[in-house]
Amino acid sequence: MSQTETEPQVVHEIHDHYTNRHDEAHRLSSTLKGQLELQRVQELLTRHLPPAPADVADVGGGPGIHASWLASLGYNVEVLDPVHHHVDQAREAGLTAIVGDARRLPWANESKDAVLLAGPMYHLKEAADRRVAIREAIRVLRPGGVLAVIAINRAANLIGATLANRLQRRRLIVEDILNDGYSPDNERMAHTVYHTVAQLRSELSQFVSQVQIHGLTGPGGWLTVLIDAHYRDAPMPDSLLNPDPLQTALACTRLADRQPDLVHASSLLFAVGRRA
Repeated sequence: MSQTETEPQVVHEIHDHYTNRHDEAHRLSSTLKGQLELQRVQELLTRHLPPAPADVADVGGGPGIHASWLASLGYNVEVLDPVHHHVDQAREAGLTAIVGDARRLPWANESKDAVLLAGPMYHLKEAADRRVAIREAIRVLRPGGVLAVIAINRAANLIGATLANRLQRRRLIVEDILNDGYSPDNERMAHTVYHTVAQLRSELSQFVSQVQIHGLTGPGGWLTVLIDAHYRDAPMPDSLLNPDPLQTALACTRLADRQPDLVHASSLLFAVGRRA
């Protein structure tokens, strides 16, 4: 471990999930929902980030999928992630990446133009820990810098399980998430918290100004969830192939992005704000 790295305080379940059970490096390319998410993240970052070359910290950046894209555009990107396997993958991709904790960032005050905070918003179960992570992101941002975060909608499990026809099997887990934003029995994603739109806005508004919340996957994302659940390993009927369902989902989500009330219809939430 280098001098700038600190051993993160991350629960075992998260390390096990991302090291042994889940292939994050291919998640955004192997499913239709992942492909939609990737395109939308790129669209929204393009809309909100300062122009390259700007200094960007990708906190919880995993194997560096978003960071690699940003680097290709000329941004100076550093990845920080608590999972050693992810950091190794990011380094193999040619990125500057370090093992670390979102609550103890290694960078100097006011050294970044933008911070992308994805995983910490849904893997830090306690609100106090999320506040520390947001405060740390603000610390390293220059005045006027952009904070972008990704969160998971609290309704996502209810709708997703229903579309996959698995709600009866997961009913108690879904009820826990709807009531509390968390279920200790959630086998699909380890140690994960789910936000309401109002909760996400409240958590960010304490620290940044000009908060905007987008539906990342939007209502079009549910088409991709349906197809992934029922046709990922089976041939799709022509009615789902023509026109391209990914383009249909993108068109739907882009239309919904013009209607703020439809943010609630998205499984993933993308929020941005600025340091004063």
